[in-house]
Amino acid sequence: MTGTVVTHTPAVARLRDIALACGRAAALRAAVELSVAEALGDTPTNLIDLATLVGAPPETLARLLRALMCHGVFAQDDDGCYVHTEESRLLREDEPGSIKYIVLWSTEPWTWELWPHLADAIRTGDTVFTALHGKDFFPYLHSAAPESAAVMDRAMMQSSTMSVQAIVDSLDLSGARSVADVAGGRGHVLAALLERHPGLNGTLVDLPNALRNVDERLRAGGALAARATVIPADARADIPPGKDVYLLKSILDWDDESTVKTLRNVVRAAGPGARVYLVENLIDESFQPKFSTTMDLLLLLNVGGGKHTLEGLTELIRRAGLRVDATRPVDAYLHLVACTVPAPAAE
Repeated sequence: MTGTVVTHTPAVARLRDIALACGRAAALRAAVELSVAEALGDTPTNLIDLATLVGAPPETLARLLRALMCHGVFAQDDDGCYVHTEESRLLREDEPGSIKYIVLWSTEPWTWELWPHLADAIRTGDTVFTALHGKDFFPYLHSAAPESAAVMDRAMMQSSTMSVQAIVDSLDLSGARSVADVAGGRGHVLAALLERHPGLNGTLVDLPNALRNVDERLRAGGALAARATVIPADARADIPPGKDVYLLKSILDWDDESTVKTLRNVVRAAGPGARVYLVENLIDESFQPKFSTTMDLLLLLNVGGGKHTLEGLTELIRRAGLRVDATRPVDAYLHLVACTVPAPAAE
């Protein structure tokens, strides 16, 4: 190393930026926890007033805002007052398209516990979460961390809201009279499908905790209740039989065997000719590779799963007994894999 000159190259800057990414995530979470975006409102606000509104010393709040402004989150006008940017507005709960709870879900306390163990997970391929907490991820979440489970519920709702119209537009339901939304959460996608197709009946299946706040259109007395059935059940085991169409959105991130088992359950429940639509974030087809590859690693840590490649998912689909008919983009994050349950082979 003697005589080596270390220069501040663009490569050095990029690596430093990656190494300190956790600090940026923490700053974003702090802004959400302090409700800075809501406190700022729609008019420029000086530091003293803003600090009073969020209950923080002006000096430390200024440091937080300075770090976030480097990334386009909040800005200052010519008078030094703080104003919103397009990004900071999305941290407001009342903003259309808000991702406030997606930000919180991505930075929950359990995430900070898992990331330092990534090297171990890469070496072994084992789930880290269970070893740390003595329970699998979802049972732990609902029994020991209900606040985090509530954040997950709202985050999934925000994510679903962003993609619901694109999903509805991408599904071919011609000739179908019934559809099952498997592990469909609050049922926003199912409700949108029923609104689009007046002759369609729908069934929503998910765990009881996920169904606590079902879309009001699907509840008793709701606008779509006469054509909707809500079933509290584990969608990995209990699939409603005899539907024309089955929709599985963003639920196949488990290990491969669990994915195949779930799809085989769908095949057994559905009759020959039934359509099965899988909506997934495919890692090699993603238009947002930074998101997809990072989520792939987080899924390894918390549930022992991961994001699928198109080739890998296609192989699992075929192992489960489904025929792949087509694959196409849904939006910037999701792809649709259209499948059919084939007729039994002739003996």
